[in-house]
Amino acid sequence: MPLPPPPKQRATLLTQKSLAEAPAAKTARATRSNARPLKDAQIDMPIPEIVASTAPAPVKTSVRTASPVKSIKTSSRSAKARKSDGTRKLFVLDTNVLMHDPMSLFRFEEHDVFLPMIVLEELDSNKKGTSEVARNARQASRYLDTLAASSPDMAAGQRLSGLGHNEAQGHLFFQTEPLDLSLPLALPQGKADNQILGVVRALCEKHSQREVVLVSKDINMRVKARAMGLQAEDYQNDKALEDGDMLYTGAMALPTDFWAKHAKTVESWQQGSHTFYRISGSIVPSLFINQFVYFEAAGEPSLYARVTEVRGKTAVLRTLKDFAHQKNAVWGVTARNREQNFALNLLTDPEVDFVTLAGTAGTGKTLMALAAGLTQVLDDRRYTEIIMTRATVSVGEDIGFLPGTEEEKMGPWMGALDDNLEFLAKGEGGGAGEWGRAATNELIKSRIKIKSMNFMRGRTFMNKYVIIDEAQNLTPKQMKTLITRAGPGTKIICMGNLAQIDTPYLTEGSSGLTYAVDRFKGWAHNGHITLARGERSRLADFASEAL
Repeated sequence: MPLPPPPKQRATLLTQKSLAEAPAAKTARATRSNARPLKDAQIDMPIPEIVASTAPAPVKTSVRTASPVKSIKTSSRSAKARKSDGTRKLFVLDTNVLMHDPMSLFRFEEHDVFLPMIVLEELDSNKKGTSEVARNARQASRYLDTLAASSPDMAAGQRLSGLGHNEAQGHLFFQTEPLDLSLPLALPQGKADNQILGVVRALCEKHSQREVVLVSKDINMRVKARAMGLQAEDYQNDKALEDGDMLYTGAMALPTDFWAKHAKTVESWQQGSHTFYRISGSIVPSLFINQFVYFEAAGEPSLYARVTEVRGKTAVLRTLKDFAHQKNAVWGVTARNREQNFALNLLTDPEVDFVTLAGTAGTGKTLMALAAGLTQVLDDRRYTEIIMTRATVSVGEDIGFLPGTEEEKMGPWMGALDDNLEFLAKGEGGGAGEWGRAATNELIKSRIKIKSMNFMRGRTFMNKYVIIDEAQNLTPKQMKTLITRAGPGTKIICMGNLAQIDTPYLTEGSSGLTYAVDRFKGWAHNGHITLARGERSRLADFASEAL
């Protein structure tokens, strides 16, 4: 039996063996490096199932091992959306999603997006015109052009984060090869929706290990997809809230045992005509700046206050001005219920730049906004004039083009303005006779300008009191356009009834009014209140509840 070599000789042999194997290992590493670049592996690595179904199995295994999918930090929502095996979903977008929101391409976090060829055809046929849909189609086409040019290999997919949207960690895949679009005989082959369904079905068969989901705003198309056994979802990213009942109301009732629990820890002091309270406890984290709180209990004094400061575990409440009393009437208008009192406190506060009022028909939204505006324009001289606009969405059939100037064209849409001005002018000049009422009407109308939303782009309103009526019919983009018109010293009032949305593609969750209320809550110069009780008439109140 030969003896083992001495330690020094053994080390020499091992070194020679390592050097002999080094070229082979180096060649193997170079081969792997050429096959798949490792730069930005966490983000840039395409999912192999999309590239080619004929890829060899060892490549799949090595890619999944090298790609640290678990290291990507995702939200609970995206983690919930993953399958149990951790693979990315593949979302197939319908054309109406892109025409609704061109940014939808970048809203699917770590998941991949697939566009059938028929979607590009439909985008091309809908890009002409000046409508919102045409503008969105053109913007979506620009995004797709930039993404398509970012990578020469269309089959490998384009990184969605390449345009600076770092939250989009997936890839965009175009239909680059023919697919088997076999469909049931009941579905005509030539219809675009059915072709998209055929693409989804073919992708499900081709990539059976992945979860393929159709995303469409078309309800009937989602129903057809589910009838064929395909997964289909609505596009949810445009909704500020999943449920309209969860909308921030702007007011909160204090618990009946509030004073019993906090009487010893509450600090109070007087400043001018207001009383301030500093409170602490478990209720503080649920409070927002300019939120109203109230305490009403039998046999105990009531409290109506507004949150003026939230700092750490304490909050400061300030009592309100009582607009229910005749001495505090605003242009002859007094508050008839608790929520109207809250609203008038917001409308007359110069520190609140943006006010949103929501409520059913007859709750006094327009009347209070106009009364507060006339007082601050004509009496206090805080603003130079009132500018009023609204979304021109018809309830029924459109009556066609209207003659006249911009203000004359807007006249038929401003019936609510005329009705409320008639009431306010009658109350203000009631004892001045016919000439006095006529003069009052002329003075009021001279300080109110009616503007169309179509010509708002590029304008800047300085020291104006702007009223946006029927704001529930605005999209979030239109709402942003209007609010950003505000210049120094301008106050904007948005009013609407979320139960009376007339725009076909808006819901309570995706309305611009809901969007504004949700995004502005907690800002120090914003206030919102949901008016609960109608004051128009007993007939209108019953109709709102029963019909």
